[in-house]
Amino acid sequence: MGVMHRDLKPENFLLSSKDEGALLKATDFGLSVFIEEGKVYRDIVGSAYYVAPEVLRRNYGKEIDVWSAGVMLYILLSGVPPFWAENEKGVFEAIQLGEIDFESAPWPTISSSAKDLVSKMLTQDPKKRITAAEVLEHPWMREGGEASDQPINSAVLKRMKQFRAMNKLKKLALKVIAENLTEEDIIGLKQMFKNIDTDESGTITYEELKTGLARLGSKLSEIEVKQLMDAADVDGNGTIDYIEFVSATMHRHRLERDEYLYKAFQFFDKDKSGFITVDELEVAMKDYGMGDEGSIKEIISEVDTDNDGRINYDEFCAMMRSGGPQTKLF
Repeated sequence: MGVMHRDLKPENFLLSSKDEGALLKATDFGLSVFIEEGKVYRDIVGSAYYVAPEVLRRNYGKEIDVWSAGVMLYILLSGVPPFWAENEKGVFEAIQLGEIDFESAPWPTISSSAKDLVSKMLTQDPKKRITAAEVLEHPWMREGGEASDQPINSAVLKRMKQFRAMNKLKKLALKVIAENLTEEDIIGLKQMFKNIDTDESGTITYEELKTGLARLGSKLSEIEVKQLMDAADVDGNGTIDYIEFVSATMHRHRLERDEYLYKAFQFFDKDKSGFITVDELEVAMKDYGMGDEGSIKEIISEVDTDNDGRINYDEFCAMMRSGGPQTKLF
């Protein structure tokens, strides 16, 4: 259709209804542009796990969407992203290195045709990468082609739920930490919030954020402001409240200091037993409208590395400081 989406990821695909034959629709075209042949794009956009290596080199074209779709296909088949690390910088380094794991479970049971398509979509050199038209003609993708009818392994579905739910718990924990910071911790941030919240409503709209950042001398593009807005708006209501603003603007390394992590842990550990139980996590997440019973149990099983059915403080810290699936998944 002549459009480069620039932010393809599983959560940007939605079903039009809950019916069996519902249409699958691509959404969130906030970062997309009409493709101008021969034009080189240089702004860094997209989400860490799905970003193509040439985006990180600030020199790219329409091939980046095929890469992102390749990352999605890898996740759909295995339940984990192909490139991940303890932090965003590490993820970017893994992307540029481009080593793809086809050895760990469940890859030995996946057809060579599927692996062939994934590796062609995740080719480092965009000039050698398979095109969207070629993907549709690939034997694994074609109607009546080589794709197996074997159902996806249940362990893969479990991993995917964990991967999706983890981000929610970390966001909630960061919000809890932001709510417990002292005046001294957030010196300057309160004033900045007031400066941006020009109508004094206690919340910041997209327009206020854009105008306020420009007034503060920020050179962020509209796309980057939109990304900041989406990242900070934890409850998804279209505005940023004070706590969300602090969560998003506090230096992350400070949020990961022991005393802050301990405060967040205590918030979840209501009975002060030294453990976060399924019930405690369920109450906290439901209070914030996050997660259903199934995904909450998935989080516990993911973070609970000693398998005692609850999360201790060390396990909580490991989860907060990690940038991706735990090694336990493999």
